[in-house]
Amino acid sequence: MVLRMASKTSAALSSRKQSGNGSLIGYFPAGYPTLDESIAAAIAMCKSGIDVLELGVPYSDPVMDGLVIQAATMQALENGFKLKQTFEAVSAITAAVDTPVLVMTYWNPVLSYGVDKFARELAQAGGAGLITPDLIPDEAQSWLEASDKYDLDRVFLAAPTSSPERIQRACNLSRGFVYAVSTMGITGARNEVDQLAKTVVANIREASTEALAAVGIGISTAEQVADVNRYADGAIVGSAFVRAYQDGGLEALIAKVSELASSLK
Repeated sequence: MVLRMASKTSAALSSRKQSGNGSLIGYFPAGYPTLDESIAAAIAMCKSGIDVLELGVPYSDPVMDGLVIQAATMQALENGFKLKQTFEAVSAITAAVDTPVLVMTYWNPVLSYGVDKFARELAQAGGAGLITPDLIPDEAQSWLEASDKYDLDRVFLAAPTSSPERIQRACNLSRGFVYAVSTMGITGARNEVDQLAKTVVANIREASTEALAAVGIGISTAEQVADVNRYADGAIVGSAFVRAYQDGGLEALIAKVSELASSLK
């Protein structure tokens, strides 16, 4: 029997929930606009109020990312970002803050790097685990084995179109939380978070009394963050933070994080 470490991610979300506050999960791409600047931005986000960090891996075919994140990740790649620098970034961030750091990545870069090697180096850098938006549990055997071996969280997605069986499997195999996709389509802030998000979370609750659910895609305001946390275990914000940085640098990013986090105090 292999002894498993408790998930740092789920512990953070559960602690916030039990204290009567919700959680803010924030995304920022590694290497944008440069590696050092992305590390500084991520650390600032953690110190300004996010409870879990999603560190994005720039990829040349970001099929699920909206225009704001696509532009940022393309700039990172143009500025020379290399996949192995992900671990350098994670190490620097986790040395500075205690916030759990989940790496958000498409699956192909992990396959190309080597699943076991990627998992080992992520664990050595202090990373909490992976969010894999284009990897379904049925095709994830190598990642399931590696994440068990290195005690890493694995976050699978549940969507409005997911069958009860797919949601059940995502709940059974996710560790950290299940990523509830609020709308069908690519990421990006929207004026209203789709009502389908509540249905997805309800389906997760029905499938598992233990799985945590965080809602992402389309969340950009403090009101939306607070609303999502009334029925889920966390709100995930990406494009709004990247846009703030694009428009006003580190100062604007910190202000945006503080604004959204203030809705949960």
